[in-house]
Amino acid sequence: MNTIITLVVAVLPALVLWLYVWKKDARPEPAKELLKAIGLGIVICFPVALAEHYVQSFIFGAGGGPVTLFGTTIEAFCVAAIPEETAKLLVLWWLLYKNPYFDEYYDGIVYAVCVGLGFAAVENFFYLYQAENMMGVAIGRALLAVPGHYAFAVLMGYYYSVYHFVDHSKKNAIRILLVPVMAHGIYDALALSGTVDPVVGGISFFVLIYFCIKMQKEAKKKILHLLKM
Repeated sequence: MNTIITLVVAVLPALVLWLYVWKKDARPEPAKELLKAIGLGIVICFPVALAEHYVQSFIFGAGGGPVTLFGTTIEAFCVAAIPEETAKLLVLWWLLYKNPYFDEYYDGIVYAVCVGLGFAAVENFFYLYQAENMMGVAIGRALLAVPGHYAFAVLMGYYYSVYHFVDHSKKNAIRILLVPVMAHGIYDALALSGTVDPVVGGISFFVLIYFCIKMQKEAKKKILHLLKM
C-alpha cells in the first residue's frame, strides 16, 4: 500500500503539468504516440542512472562526492544535466524523425514534455521511496524538481520546433541541447550547494526559488509563442 501511495504522489505533479500542455494542443497527437514518448522517458531513466553512477565514480572516485562548491557545480552539469538532457534529446529525435504527426510548431513541446515528465515521474518515485519524510520531500519536489524537468522539456521542445520548422541554423541546433542543459545545470548547482556549504546553500535556496519562477515564466512564454505560430 505504501508503494502505491508513493507512486501516486510521485506521478501526480508530472500528470498535472502534462495535462496543462496537452489541453493547449488544438490538434492533439495520437494517444499511442504520446504513450510511446512517456514510456521512453520512463525507460531511459534506468540507463541514465547507471551512466551517472559511472560518471560520478570517474570524477570523484568510487563512493566519493563533491566537497567544494566547484565540485557540486561539476556534479550538477557533468553527472546530472548533460547525461539526462542528452538522453532526452536522443529519444525526442528518435520519436520525431520522419514522424508524420510532427506537423505543427507546438508538437515539439508536447513530445518533449511527454519524455521529460515520464523521466521526472520515475526519478521522483525513487526519491520519495527512499525518503524518511516522504511528504516533505514530495512537496518540495512537486514545487521545484518536477516543474524544473517540465521547464527543461519545454525549452528543448521549443528549440527543436524552431529548428525543424523555421530556421535550420547551427545556432538553433546547438540551442536544442545547450539551453536545457544550462537551465538544468544551474538548477542542480543551486540545489546541491548546501551539501558542502550550509551558508551558501541557504542563500542558494532563495536564488533557486527565483530561478524556478523565472523558468516557469519562460516556459509559458515559449508555449504561447509556438501556439501563435
